[in-house]
Amino acid sequence: MEDKKLALVTGGSRGIGRSVCVELARAGYNIIINYKSNTAAAQETLGLVHEAGGDGESVQFDVADAPAVHDAIDGLLKKYKTIHVLVNNAGIAADTLFAMMPQKDWQSVIQTSLDGFFNVTKPVLTSMLRVKKGCSVVTISSVSGITGNRGQTNYSAAKAGLIGASKALAQEVARLGIRINVVAPGLIETEMIKSAPREIILKLIPMGRVGMPEEVAKVVRFLCSDDASYITGQVISVNGGMV
Repeated sequence: MEDKKLALVTGGSRGIGRSVCVELARAGYNIIINYKSNTAAAQETLGLVHEAGGDGESVQFDVADAPAVHDAIDGLLKKYKTIHVLVNNAGIAADTLFAMMPQKDWQSVIQTSLDGFFNVTKPVLTSMLRVKKGCSVVTISSVSGITGNRGQTNYSAAKAGLIGASKALAQEVARLGIRINVVAPGLIETEMIKSAPREIILKLIPMGRVGMPEEVAKVVRFLCSDDASYITGQVISVNGGMV
């Protein structure tokens, strides 16, 4: 790949992650698309990255699997030396009322978001320390992590945890020129809300419409750019006015 800054996007094969990959490619980054299982979707995203003027590759690993993450990130850093931008987007939902929630649903959601954050961010941050200025980590949380949401105790806990972790990490590395921020989307047009009753969810949104993945991606791109050079430790909500 030509000499451009490199961005790693976890969960980058579909939805918000795909839009982030394309938006960052338009902004001049080469893209590493992480995905867990859907190879065809990852390849489709890579094609869109190429159309947007970027280069890159797709890399398969489960962010919750620490040994797999270690091997994959180690391989990437041996190949590219430094990852300049990390977007922690991988996450899952397993919704049910807390009183009926199986332990496996609690664990899987927490492990993907929080363990995934640790597993991926730590080695990537180590590589950023070589470059420092201009490096950025953006983590995708959710409105559920700010307000909570009925039937999403596990998801809300995981997404709130990402906010706390990011705010703490931002304070640790701010003097080194590495910026850590969070984007908290509301109801976005992805597979996650396809089965939700549209007439009910629209009543929850003051703007009266569901957001688009591209609208989240543009905020991510801004936070990764030099235009956001004095922004760190912040949570930017993209939710149509939900409170």
